[in-house]
Amino acid sequence: MKPVFIYDAIRTPRARAKDSGGLYDLRPHDLLKTLYHTLQERTGLEPATVGEVVLGCVTQYGEQAANIAKTSTLYAGWPSSIGGLTVSRFCSSGVDAISVGALKIAAGQEHAVIAGGIEMMSRVPMLGDKAAVFIDPEYAAQCHMLMMGNGADLIGTLNNVTRQQADEIAVQSQQRAAHARSNGYFKSIVPVHNPVKGITVTEDECIRGDTTLEALAQMEPAFAALGAKGPDAAQLAAYPHLEAINHIHTAGNSPAMADAAAVTLLGDEELGRKLGIEPRARIVAAATASDDPLQVLSGCVASTGKLMQEQGLSSNDIDLFELHEAFAATVVKCQLDLNIPNDKLNVNGGVIALGHPMGATGAIMAGVLLDELERRDLQRGIVAASGAAGAGSAILIQR
Repeated sequence: MKPVFIYDAIRTPRARAKDSGGLYDLRPHDLLKTLYHTLQERTGLEPATVGEVVLGCVTQYGEQAANIAKTSTLYAGWPSSIGGLTVSRFCSSGVDAISVGALKIAAGQEHAVIAGGIEMMSRVPMLGDKAAVFIDPEYAAQCHMLMMGNGADLIGTLNNVTRQQADEIAVQSQQRAAHARSNGYFKSIVPVHNPVKGITVTEDECIRGDTTLEALAQMEPAFAALGAKGPDAAQLAAYPHLEAINHIHTAGNSPAMADAAAVTLLGDEELGRKLGIEPRARIVAAATASDDPLQVLSGCVASTGKLMQEQGLSSNDIDLFELHEAFAATVVKCQLDLNIPNDKLNVNGGVIALGHPMGATGAIMAGVLLDELERRDLQRGIVAASGAAGAGSAILIQR
């Protein structure tokens, strides 16, 4: 197998997923076109060199339907010879897109692949495709499919996470993200012009650095009513030692919905020689795992643990972790199960503060990790994300 390198990683800002958001007036294809052209400018890439574009996208419906990985390259004016593959493993899709692209290069199928993700939740809302496993309660129960917040509340209950702890994690995420934004740590952001609003979006919009514990404490649990309709009973039947599900998650300690896109340029050694540039990092290994679907969001922990075990590594061997902050309780589970110290985990905040554009999140996190490894002159990091139904994917990179 050939070694696989990351030559660049860029992304749009994460904008609020509402009509007042900075990116709302643009199509998903417009965000990707901006990133494709920026890759050309930054690396000297000839589009015809690219063999395949692989994109994660969760809600492949409406403007995001019909294989957006392929249609976006045509929209950008790139050669029709470029292949396109759109993948979904729910919210870990951006990580999986990078893994699939890396496999194609490692196997010698391609010399250059663009891999990343896209999700515009303001224009294509979550559950907009009306998937039966989410909207038909009887069918969902047969498939063991619960909504993400209910899984997070079970994770919190199983790990004795208090409401206070969950809110403290949210405040930390907001403060770290605000600090990183104000100090220019997010080097991978590419400005995006919105001609409809007459603005150029240059920074992540979802961050609320002035969030306080006092304000969060006033918020009502977001998933208790939904849990009472069946999910609580299903979870308690599976975990009979529990007396009740503690509904600790609110809008304030849950991920913010967002619009964004991200791409990485992956290639073999030949691509670097052709472009005359050095790779920023090497993809060492990847892993996927499926955990208990009733916990919904524990996949990032399972996949990271599997990856480290397969590579003979512990948390002491990893300089930084960028793990999916899929609700506050999952952060506690990451730290407990994987023995990750607080100063190595999501050091510039997570999706509670920065926003969670589902199919793009994993690829964004990969760029954030690479930027921070470079800023701190560190070597080794893991990026991992959770999807629904206990799915998870992880990648180990080394500068």
